[in-house]
Amino acid sequence: MLLDYKRAIEKDFFLSEDVVGIAKSLLGKILLLKSPFEWRAGIIAETEAYEGITDRASHAYDNRRTKRTSVMYQEGGCCYVYLCYGIHQLFNVVTGPVGQPHAVLIRGVKPVCIQDLSTGKTSASFDEEIANGPGKMSKWMGISLEQNGQIINKNQVWILYSDYDEQIEIIQTERVGVTYAGEDALLPYRFYLSDYLPAAANKKTP
Repeated sequence: MLLDYKRAIEKDFFLSEDVVGIAKSLLGKILLLKSPFEWRAGIIAETEAYEGITDRASHAYDNRRTKRTSVMYQEGGCCYVYLCYGIHQLFNVVTGPVGQPHAVLIRGVKPVCIQDLSTGKTSASFDEEIANGPGKMSKWMGISLEQNGQIINKNQVWILYSDYDEQIEIIQTERVGVTYAGEDALLPYRFYLSDYLPAAANKKTP
């Protein structure tokens, strides 16, 4: 029911050079994680765009290439998961053509359900704040460094169209916790659904 292959986002969606547009367009889509034991699904509710080598808030600013950022230079449509503070595993969608290290950080989801594959039992009632923050979101979804570099809609991580797409109202504002980026910290590259409760601003978000 959740995993309707016909509703998977097409590859071209991720190849656009407009990372800000993609960050906005991802809102309302279904983020689905498949594991051998269960499926977890949530409506993407909060995103931030990071505009590659020209964006001082991006890990790839000034064409920075490291073991960690190498995945950002791959073709759009793959996962970039990195460890923050040695604790939180943050999930990004790489976008754009090969060599253009754009990425969208998924900051939060509205949980939809957890389906236990062994029993068929589905849970669909959750605290609205259980996944409203990038670390909390990854923890609830079950996303980890294991998914780093995986192709979306091919392996464990799927992004699907949903009926919610047509009903959304979007709030646009500055990104959270990137004061180190100077004037780029003021760019309105953060988006969230109007009926979603964002987490309190963190002191610092890489």
